[in-house]
Amino acid sequence: MRTNWRPPAPAPFHRFLRSRSSIPAPAPRSPLAVVSARLLSSATSRSSGPAMTATAIVIVNPRAAGGRAAKLVEPIRAWLSRHAPGTPVLAAGPDELRSRLAGLSPGSRAVLVGGDGSVHRLLPALLAGRLELGLVPVGTGNDFARALGVFGLGLEAALARALRAPALPCDVGELRMPAGAVPFASSLSAGFDAAVSRRALAVPGWVGGMPRYLVATLAELVALKSCRIRVLADRRLLHEGEALFAACLNTPSYGSGMPIAPAARIDDGVLDAVVAGRFGRAGALAMLPRLLLGRHLGHPRVLAAQFAELAIEADAPIPIAADGEPLGETTSLAVRVLPGALRVVR
Repeated sequence: MRTNWRPPAPAPFHRFLRSRSSIPAPAPRSPLAVVSARLLSSATSRSSGPAMTATAIVIVNPRAAGGRAAKLVEPIRAWLSRHAPGTPVLAAGPDELRSRLAGLSPGSRAVLVGGDGSVHRLLPALLAGRLELGLVPVGTGNDFARALGVFGLGLEAALARALRAPALPCDVGELRMPAGAVPFASSLSAGFDAAVSRRALAVPGWVGGMPRYLVATLAELVALKSCRIRVLADRRLLHEGEALFAACLNTPSYGSGMPIAPAARIDDGVLDAVVAGRFGRAGALAMLPRLLLGRHLGHPRVLAAQFAELAIEADAPIPIAADGEPLGETTSLAVRVLPGALRVVR
């Protein structure tokens, strides 16, 4: 659904956001093109030895998964020397990786060894350069990898698939503000769940995956703060009043596998909003098992809707996070979907 809706003017964001730039949504593909792409994917997956994409680079975020990704660089080089000789490997921080991606020609493939945070930091460069993405999941959350169907693959299988399988269109979300825009691959959260993402950064590195987010959730419950928000989804009022959090999902899960929006798909041209209304500490704690099982949507204080454009206004600054990465606080924000904006191996 498209409307003439205009986002409200957001309050100043954390300075971390100032360097982001807006990415225009691409023109939608025809149904015939979508069907053809899926047929090509099916045929390739049945073939015995699909060819590697013409131009590819393997990039590693050495800080992913608490630094464990750095230990994979040499095994990756060894595997590439046998199965994809000549494929360059670059292990570097986000700034250098973005610079390298900017020098690639459109249609080139970046095989990223990292997690949701790594995808988030490189997403603007991938979109601006019209690059394909292959993902080798090595991170803390890995919710984007789950949606792509590559989570749980061994290193060699993930590399082979990321290099050789076809890339298909994938939706991207975009947080909009006066200073620019922040694209996200998996989720945008506001309120309690964003505060959990922020607190998770302080959890010891040896605690990984969902336990990391559960520890952060329990710690954040002690300092629980609700807020009053107004949520419009495609110009229709979804919620007004006290709320625990509001989340916008492109993937079914966030927080390392929590099925917050079980029906969400990364290629349906919409995002999924989930708003938790008024909950105290006891109520929020009781809701946690239902959330882990994906049964929270039946609760009368939990609202859900699919949307193309969404706006949130709060009576006081609330924390926000994209793909698990804290982005400061704001009193107003706008979100939209960019259908098929990224071509990704899945």
